[in-house]
Amino acid sequence: MSGLPNPFGPFDMLFNNTTSVKREPKLRRLKKILSNKITNKLFGQSFAQWSRAELQSTPELDHPLTKSKRPTLLVSWAKSEDEVKEAQRLRFKVFAEEMGADLPNYADGLDVDEFDAHCDHLIIRDKDTLRVVGTYRVLPPHKAQEIGKLYSDSEFDLSRLDHLRPRMVEVGRSCVHQDYRSGLVIMALWSGLAEYMLKNDYEIMLGCASIPMSDGGHFAASFYNSLSNDDMAPIENHCFPKVPLPLSRLNRGLVVAAPPLIKGYLNLGAKICSAPAWDPDFNTADLLTMLRLSEINPRYAKHFFKKAK
Repeated sequence: MSGLPNPFGPFDMLFNNTTSVKREPKLRRLKKILSNKITNKLFGQSFAQWSRAELQSTPELDHPLTKSKRPTLLVSWAKSEDEVKEAQRLRFKVFAEEMGADLPNYADGLDVDEFDAHCDHLIIRDKDTLRVVGTYRVLPPHKAQEIGKLYSDSEFDLSRLDHLRPRMVEVGRSCVHQDYRSGLVIMALWSGLAEYMLKNDYEIMLGCASIPMSDGGHFAASFYNSLSNDDMAPIENHCFPKVPLPLSRLNRGLVVAAPPLIKGYLNLGAKICSAPAWDPDFNTADLLTMLRLSEINPRYAKHFFKKAK
């Protein structure tokens, strides 16, 4: 499962490595964004509505922030094998222990796969405890070339995107500790990813937006059926699932609301490139999703790009 995060958090709230969010004078702007109408338009009513699978794919309220006060966050990129293991340990806790994903049972409780050694790992720490509370991994184009594939290649035929690979990054394995599932952590993660994209002159983000299938897939089928032509990528960018969700055998007529983060992607200008694929290890329906920096919705771009360049 390679969830696509929205990289376009507040671009005027970018962090250097190990920069404390509290020390940034622009935190006031971040807090305003978390509660203002821009946030509501992007994601719906509540940032607390993250799914357990990747905090991005269910309409039900899950785990709100349980700490008594807002944490102070440190945003950095893993610089050592030990830091990567901290991220992998959080991933195992969320995906395997919490969600029951079928992951290899490493003795030290780590979620490890062949892509990790080629990825850059974004980590968010609670400054008070130094515990890693959020992470994403990023596979840049030159590293994807080294390994010879993207994670998404395992789920989709990506041949129609081959010409885009030199400026395309894949982002996945996104997760946040259940005690920290709030807009503050999500915004910190996205800000770090936004800085990464701009610093390295990358144009496209690709990944799998995952929808849990605890209901057997009916919600996912109905949501996909509700997408408009404007939500879909141009036909020349369409990709094809290797294990398609059996849409014809599922109820596609349910009235469903867009999962909060997928709603955010679409509002920003992301496009869905595929019908849903079934990921049996995580029991999710995955939609291949692509977001180009050049096509971000102008309504939100002015809030995010103003201070980044």
